[in-house]
Amino acid sequence: MSCSGCSNAVNRVLQKKEGVTSVDIDLEKQSVLVKTDDAVSYDDVLATIAKTGKKVNGGQVIA
Repeated sequence: MSCSGCSNAVNRVLQKKEGVTSVDIDLEKQSVLVKTDDAVSYDDVLATIAKTGKKVNGGQVIA
């Protein structure tokens, strides 16, 4: 994500995803922190971001 348009697209699809409780996007670090309830898996979040055409370089699940 290199611009606010990109981050807005990612934010929009994640906010619509049922079970997502918060989204924090940092353009400078090119990172997204997504908090979800237990019903949403890591793979679900990745698939949702992929809908925007953005590449996910890595991630982790924090319990």
